[in-house]
Amino acid sequence: MNKLTCLLAAAVLALAACGSGQDAPSAQPSGPRTLKLWHYETPDSAMGKAWAEAVKKFEATHPNVKVQFEEKGFEQIQKTAGMVLNSDEAPDVMEYNKGNATAGLLSKQGLLTDLTEEAAKRGWDRLLPGGLQTTSKYDDRGVMGSGKWYGVTNYGEFVMVYYNKDLFDEHGVSVPATFEEFTAAMDKFVQAGLTPLSVAGAEYPAQQIFYELALSKADRAWVNAYQSYQGKVDFHGPQLTYAAQTMADWVGKGYIPKNSAALKAEDMGVAFMNGKFPMMISGSWWYGRVQSTVKDFEWGTFLFPGNRLAPGSGGNLWVVPEKSKNKDLAYDFIDITMSREIQNLLGNSGGVPVAADPAAITDAKSKELIETFNKLTAQDGLAFYPDWPAPGYYDVLVAGVQNLINGSKSPSQVLDEIAKPYQDNLADLGF
Repeated sequence: MNKLTCLLAAAVLALAACGSGQDAPSAQPSGPRTLKLWHYETPDSAMGKAWAEAVKKFEATHPNVKVQFEEKGFEQIQKTAGMVLNSDEAPDVMEYNKGNATAGLLSKQGLLTDLTEEAAKRGWDRLLPGGLQTTSKYDDRGVMGSGKWYGVTNYGEFVMVYYNKDLFDEHGVSVPATFEEFTAAMDKFVQAGLTPLSVAGAEYPAQQIFYELALSKADRAWVNAYQSYQGKVDFHGPQLTYAAQTMADWVGKGYIPKNSAALKAEDMGVAFMNGKFPMMISGSWWYGRVQSTVKDFEWGTFLFPGNRLAPGSGGNLWVVPEKSKNKDLAYDFIDITMSREIQNLLGNSGGVPVAADPAAITDAKSKELIETFNKLTAQDGLAFYPDWPAPGYYDVLVAGVQNLINGSKSPSQVLDEIAKPYQDNLADLGF
């Protein structure tokens, strides 16, 4: 064989190796690598504990990789994700809010990686039942529930009422089973000089109370119309009118602190955990933190009295930005958070896992939380969140509910205020 023939043969072999698909050697660099991770769970929350352990497991199984973790605030990511993900500063994997207005919008803008193939290959689609897949999949319009996978949720969440058992016992208040009993309990606390509810109007908590009140007059058809555009929503109909009027009434009756329009979620949670309020209406994401923090009083939870529907869904998503430099590592990290080991830790730390071994959840409080979530899902009770239907709607609702708390606008004016961006979004989508 002459020299030219040898060179041609070598070239053919090299090309064959490059085009051999799964049998080809990895094109990834063999030297040290970095996985850039962002999430906004506090270290003492159930998710914070689980993700910290996932980082340790990831680094143990990827000896050439260092995880560069940056803790971001929910509000920070909510407001800057579009800009950051469209730059070279994008992380490799990050936690992001789910729904049409957030993950759906970014998927439509081409800023998120299509995870459909990975979801099938790694079995994420089999670990998440149909209802929990809703917020992971988005169509070409950015509407959740169908289309391609753009995120992976690995826990459940829902809104409930946290209560201070010691204050309930001290004032002779029983856990309410109906809405009427709930308001009677709050009246009793007001008469005793206690404001019943710890609330935060400058961030998400107050708008979730507003939504709970709307859901008390709603059914699944209304939720589908509001969230998925499967019907017309009348913003002056019975659901939202009742929510706006009752929210304003609750401030007047002393159920909600008048200064809460300026308070943030952290203020609300810390005040409840310090024993200053009998109740707090918020999400299961607080559960692990309350569980590990509260030592001075007994506490418990119950679903919003009288409601079959509650704000809730699969949890926030792991998303992989389109500009991620290490997508293969991002997929591996997500896979670890879906493992039995991490899911069991999540469940025993006060979270709601989606792929845990039920027999491995030994903590009594954690079992109670998971049973409540299962009860809610069994009755088709997850109604998503009020800010999901339209881009920027989170800030619209924060401002609207603040106006109800401050009394700076009437309920009717607030409903007009929140109706316009919703209707404008429908027009943009061609509905």
